[in-house]
Amino acid sequence: MPKKKTGQRKKSEKNKIRLKEIRRSRFNIPLANHPCNASMECDKCQKMQKNRAFCYFCGAVQRLPMCAQCGKQKCIPKGDCVVKHGSAHVTGLAMVGAICDFCEAWVCHGLTCLQTHACSCPMQDSICVECHRDISEHGGRMFTCAFCAKHLCGDDQFEHQASCQRLESETFKCPSCNRIGSNACMRCKAVFCDEHAKRKGFKYAPGQPIPCPKCGHPLDQAFCLSISTRQYAFGRQRQILDEEGEWGDYSVYDDDDQADEASSEEDEEGEDENNVVAAMGKIDLHGREHVQKSYEAESMAGRQLASSEPECGDQSSRCR
Repeated sequence: MPKKKTGQRKKSEKNKIRLKEIRRSRFNIPLANHPCNASMECDKCQKMQKNRAFCYFCGAVQRLPMCAQCGKQKCIPKGDCVVKHGSAHVTGLAMVGAICDFCEAWVCHGLTCLQTHACSCPMQDSICVECHRDISEHGGRMFTCAFCAKHLCGDDQFEHQASCQRLESETFKCPSCNRIGSNACMRCKAVFCDEHAKRKGFKYAPGQPIPCPKCGHPLDQAFCLSISTRQYAFGRQRQILDEEGEWGDYSVYDDDDQADEASSEEDEEGEDENNVVAAMGKIDLHGREHVQKSYEAESMAGRQLASSEPECGDQSSRCR
């Protein structure tokens, strides 16, 4: 039988777990709360922007720059400072030690910040999904989508999240077994059933969300989100009510209109055929007048001669 834990031992174990979570949370800071993505108001042009070494609009330097890793604006004497400054507090440019190439913000001269920020900067791949702009092309802050966890700029943040809860398929069925699924991946835009959401031979951490079998993004419960399916409407499948209460784009056409259109098309085709036949009859392939034209001319001349001859008074004798 194991020994029963005392109260002091339980407290020490809880304290170890708490300190472990605090150390882990230092590297798992949300992008909106990270010091390198904090809001900054320029002292010269008074414009709000992301934390930067130089103003995006006027290029001025802040009077009290903020460290992109620890977020401090004043360096205390007792610290791991690379540049020793005695027993006095240091602010301004005397506190900074480098500029990050990813977030374009100041990093203080502390040894820990200089060694860890470049590798753990969350702005390394900060390209907006919608407009494909990075930090150097706009002055605003960066955000992550609450559903697909992709980077977004401040201009496209709300527009993207409004249309992000939409699947690429037309149903909520699992792509592997064609059954209704409840585990949704908003990055792959697919829904998986309970059987195909977990991979065989893979150990999952208790209390943690199940990662997507395709991309590794944490899966969400479909009933907890307002997910919609993508609909493809072609032609008469578009059943949309207009202002007059009619259904579809072809509501103005009825059976009588279709019959009238069919008859008018047949008449036009008949007229076209007659015109083609008449045009073919007028074609002269040998450079001579057509036989039909000559025959018509001769018949007209004969009729004129017959009308010009005088009528005979005596029907029994021939006219001379």
